[in-house]
Amino acid sequence: MKKLSLFFVLSLLMVAMCGNAQKKYSVYAVGFYNQENLFDTCHDAGKNDYEFLPGGSYRWNGLKYTHKLRNMARVIADMGTDVLPNVGCAVVGLSEVENSKVLDDLTAQEPLRARGYKYVHIEGPDSRGIDCAMLYNPALFKVNESKLLPYVPDESMPADFKTRGFLTVSGEMAGEPVTVMVCHWPSRFSGSPYRERAALLVKNVKDSLLRANPDVKVLVMGDMNDDPTNKSMRDVLEAKADVKDVKEGCMYNPWYNLLAKQGIGTLSYQGSWNLFDQIVMTPNLVNADGKKDFSTLKYWKNQIFRRDYMMNTEGRYKGTPKRTHAGGIWLDGYSDHLPVVIYLVKEQR
Repeated sequence: MKKLSLFFVLSLLMVAMCGNAQKKYSVYAVGFYNQENLFDTCHDAGKNDYEFLPGGSYRWNGLKYTHKLRNMARVIADMGTDVLPNVGCAVVGLSEVENSKVLDDLTAQEPLRARGYKYVHIEGPDSRGIDCAMLYNPALFKVNESKLLPYVPDESMPADFKTRGFLTVSGEMAGEPVTVMVCHWPSRFSGSPYRERAALLVKNVKDSLLRANPDVKVLVMGDMNDDPTNKSMRDVLEAKADVKDVKEGCMYNPWYNLLAKQGIGTLSYQGSWNLFDQIVMTPNLVNADGKKDFSTLKYWKNQIFRRDYMMNTEGRYKGTPKRTHAGGIWLDGYSDHLPVVIYLVKEQR
């Protein structure tokens, strides 16, 4: 209890269903954020990173890189603080990071260094050199094992097709086994079958994790390059919109109705919103049938995270994410994606 009161600054006080006695709950925030080309200024051998060199098309130099690090750290440090001031996220999945050097530089930024963030990163096969990674606060999440599971093309695809793998990190949160899979699925240009293949591979890993340990709670997160309503997420991964439909073998997708019913998303394209950035979860993380049982770690709520400083405030793109570059002009912005956050709750005992 002493450790909980030290690290979990904000706890929720809820009235128990059976009477007036109050129970105390700890809250954990888990996020994902596409970094939109977090490159350093040096060439990585074998990678097509030439656009992000001082002589490249983006004229990427030390000043721009320093600003990019500062901007991304500001957002990451703010994620989760609407519920957990001064604590933020226990875990943040990232996509579009070039290498371990940029993660060293990112976690050295003051707001992240002050929280003691560490990272998990394994170099992947992407031709541009962009990888997935995971930041974590070791006071809130313990890493036990990490691996990069490859994207394996099926027989209809070129055998040499290469893309980001699935960064799979197993550990403990709130004293329970939790595995996080950080993804960046193939682009829209590749076609839906390539993302359906990614969904099938992820589903197979998730199912194998649950067969090995039915108690493990699995979070699949990332830039899926598909909406919750697309086939890869809805039909292949079976990420359901409503808790009542989340049966064995399925997952719960709290983002589905935000897009389908409210038109809210994480990135804007030609005047319309998409919601490619998602965090979905196994059934053992949700309360079914209207239950309010938080004796084990359970999902509470979700949030597309935004601040005014992250958005364009005027002109043609007013109200959309302020990205690093647009039309070849350096905007000193953040990302073309908004981050997402979920909150998990567990009763303190």
